[in-house]
Parts: sequence; structure tokens; C-alpha cells
Amino acid sequence: MSKEIPPKAKPAAKAESAAKAKPAAKGRKAGQKVDGNRRSFLSWMSLAWVSFTASVVAGGAATTRFMFPNVLFEPPSTFRAGRPEELQLGVVDERFKDANGVWLVREEDGIYALSTTCTHLGCTPNWLSAEGKFKCPCHGSGFYIDGVNFEGPAPRPLERFNIGLAENGEIVVDKGQKYQQEKGEWELPGAFLEF
Repeated sequence: MSKEIPPKAKPAAKAESAAKAKPAAKGRKAGQKVDGNRRSFLSWMSLAWVSFTASVVAGGAATTRFMFPNVLFEPPSTFRAGRPEELQLGVVDERFKDANGVWLVREEDGIYALSTTCTHLGCTPNWLSAEGKFKCPCHGSGFYIDGVNFEGPAPRPLERFNIGLAENGEIVVDKGQKYQQEKGEWELPGAFLEF
């Protein structure tokens, strides 16, 4: 007699063999739903979008900041320097050296305003009254009282600023307009105040 296999036993055997034959998807256990991968994917996508949005906002802020740069507010280029009678003949007035970068010098013919910037590398020379000259402490350039260079590496004389008289008789110096001796500008009106 031959033994027959009951009909219900075959499908169970097929299910077991099918489970063994088909391994679970990578990263997922058998019987686990696919929703776990979707959640992981969606969380990564949301993180990517948040990062992208943050970088766009930062770039926009940097561009806006670039369009409105810092502005240094400098003092006005024009200032009043008192009356001509206050200046002594042949003496360098150093009252405006630190605040405005100007020396005032009165000679017999008039007054001129010298820049306190050395024409070599931009240092500030010192007035040596005993020697009657301006001497730059950086590289040794020397200038006569009228600003003409005579020693050291300075390639040209000191610059002069525009000088004039206000309606009330005070000296007005305008640092916005410079005069250079080597260009013949010291002879122009404004480079020298005659009185």
C-alpha cells in the first residue's frame, strides 16, 4: 500500500520552501513593512531641504550685506585754523598736525599749509626747530621748512593743501585739494595765502 500525502501538507511545505528561497530584502527583516525605509528616506530628504534652505538664506544675507558696505565717516576736509595774525613768522604751527594732518607755516610773503605725510612711504615727519627741518623717523627723509625734500629717499617735496580766508578773516584749509611742487602747482592760487 502506498502512503498518500494529505492535501493540506503540501501547501505548508511550499510556504516554508518559498520563505527559504526568498531572502528578506536588504536592511529589512522578514515580515517588516516597507514604511521604515520611506520614513528614513523622508527624514533624509527633509534634512537636505532644510540645509539647502539655510544655505540659500545665508547666501542672500551675504549678498544683501555686500550691497550695503561699511562706510567710514571721515571728518570734513575743510577746517578753520584761526587768524593769520596768530601765526609767528618763520615758525611751524603744529596745532593741526595730529587732528588734521596739517602744518601751517608763515613766511614774509604769506602762509601755506603743508601735508604731514612723507612722500616716500607715508610716515609722519617731525619738525625739528633747532635744525630748521622736517625729519621723517621711518627712513630719514629731510624737508626744508617750505616742504622741499633735500635728503633721504623721499622722491618729491611735501604736498600743500588749499588755503584761503573766510569772510570773517579766519584761515580756511581744504585738504580735499592738494598742490604738488613738481607739477608747478605751488604757484597756483590757493596753494599760498598772500596777505
